[in-house]
Amino acid sequence: MADVLERVGWSVDFRSDQTCCGQPAFNSGHVTPAREVAAHFIRVFRDAEFIVVPSGSCVSMITHHYFDIFDRSSALFEEAEYLAPRVWEFSRFLTDVVGVEDVGARFEGVVTYHDSCHALRELQIKEAPRRLLSNVQGLTLREMSAAGECCGFGGAFSVKFAEISGGMARTKIESILETGAGTVVSIDSSCLMQIQGALARAGVDVRTMHLAEVLASR
Repeated sequence: MADVLERVGWSVDFRSDQTCCGQPAFNSGHVTPAREVAAHFIRVFRDAEFIVVPSGSCVSMITHHYFDIFDRSSALFEEAEYLAPRVWEFSRFLTDVVGVEDVGARFEGVVTYHDSCHALRELQIKEAPRRLLSNVQGLTLREMSAAGECCGFGGAFSVKFAEISGGMARTKIESILETGAGTVVSIDSSCLMQIQGALARAGVDVRTMHLAEVLASR
């Protein structure tokens, strides 16, 4: 992601003391630890011009659910309000802030795109990744029939409801295979981890890549 941002003219500052956004704890009902991690996130990034994140689920947590864990009368709630407009998912940052859809990438092969739940449903991110992929030289994008269906990960959901999670993953794999694609692309690493695991268990020779990896390819 940093390579791509620098290629299109932006300076990248990686804050080495950053940690998690707090979503795993929040999703599991542990609000106090989530609040502590979120407060640390705000302290680390409070003076950043833009915070670009390679994960739709993290962006959703920061821009939507920080308001659920901080008291409305607290200073941290106000800081979360100030921070949220500066937090951008990677693909949307490229298309909406940088104003670029062709980053000079080349990737040979057929790919299919998976819409992660948080990006699609909470952030309404659908077209930006596809526009970026369509401008990659040598790349053919083939839509799968179940592009917008959940992969079955859902954090703790995949552990607590393993059979349901596995069934959802198998449906996703079937949809991927129908496209004939050799690569599955998404903007959430958690989804890619779930899909890659299902592909490996099924013995299917299809790889997973984050959108940033594809756009960084020359």
